[in-house]
Parts: sequence; C-alpha cells; structure tokens
Amino acid sequence: MSVQAVIFDYGMVLTGEPNARSMQEILRITGMTREQIEPLYWADRHAYDEGKLNGISFWQKLLRDAGLNLPEGAVEELNAHDAHYWTTENPRMIAWQHQLKSAGIKTAILSNMGDAVHESIEAAFPWIQNFDHRTWSYQLGVAKPDPKIYEHTLEKLGVCAEESLFIDDKQANIDAARKLGFKTMLFTTIEKLREDLIQKGLDSELPMPVV
Repeated sequence: MSVQAVIFDYGMVLTGEPNARSMQEILRITGMTREQIEPLYWADRHAYDEGKLNGISFWQKLLRDAGLNLPEGAVEELNAHDAHYWTTENPRMIAWQHQLKSAGIKTAILSNMGDAVHESIEAAFPWIQNFDHRTWSYQLGVAKPDPKIYEHTLEKLGVCAEESLFIDDKQANIDAARKLGFKTMLFTTIEKLREDLIQKGLDSELPMPVV
C-alpha cells in the first residue's frame, strides 16, 4: 500500500540538539550538576507529557524531590528555560516536510509534549502550522508508546496505519507503531534517513530529503 502520510516525532527529529545555554541556566539556578539533575528530570517527564503535571508542577516536584528550597520565581524561571531547551529546529527535516506536502503527501506531528514546551515552539516556529495535523500528548492525556495516541493521529489524518510512515528517534515508539501496521523509520540523522528510505524502496513513492 503506497504512503499517503508521513508522521513525524518532534524532539530530535524536527528539532536540532537541545539548547545548551538553557540547560546551563537550569543547572545554575538549581546548583546541581548535569549528573545530579538527569535522573530527577526524567523521572516524571512521562507524567508531564501525559498532562498529569504541567510545567510549573513538574518543576515544583523536581525541586521537592531534590530537597531544594529556592527563592520565589525560580520555578517559573526553570519552566521557561526548560521550554527554551527544546525550542530548536532541524531546517533540513522541515524542508523535507515542505517537499512532502508539495507532493500531496499528508504530514503530521505526533509528539510527547508538555504544555510549556508546546507553547514555546508554537510561538517560535510558524512552520508548525504547515502540518495537516499535530498531536500533542498532554492535550490527550496519553503519550507514546500507548497505541491510543497513534490511532488518534490516524483518525485525524483520515489514513490507515499501512499507508502511513512514522519517524521517531526512540525505538520503543517505533516498535509500538510497527505493531499497529505503520511503516517506520528510526531517526538518527537525515543522511541515514535518506539511505533507509531508498533501501526500503520508498524513493519511488516519496520525494527524498536533501542532504
């Protein structure tokens, strides 16, 4: 079945590397090292992506778990820096999305995303609006790799899994999509993506990304 839709993860697919200066600010405010903050940062990230926490409550919990009592306003500052941390872009992947849409292929974003990060990228990147549909996990209360979030995206696009290509940088999310019948690509670099697309014969169905 030919590809009618390409569905992109946001972080580390449509984005570049996270903003290093934003993380430096987070470490400065908390007084923690990267090694100290990493386990605390990721412990509740899935709950944040599911909307069980918002940006403010995520940072309040992290500071409690770290045993930190910071000055008033620190939580809001940390939340803003965290949002900016993920507000980066991958111009060559964005250009490929334009190629796909110009060729009549439907495109969507399917992302595990918290509220503050979403607000930041929507404000910063007008190209977000160019996708036919955007699924943000916190708005649904469900996150990848839960099958419901994939099924929601398919319904909104009006396509079936077998005619959709899903691109993500996390193997667990790829595995979940494949079980539902999606064509899938594990993303590392745009160069490798192009190689994989050609290897699977999709260059006969889709415009290839420019590398």
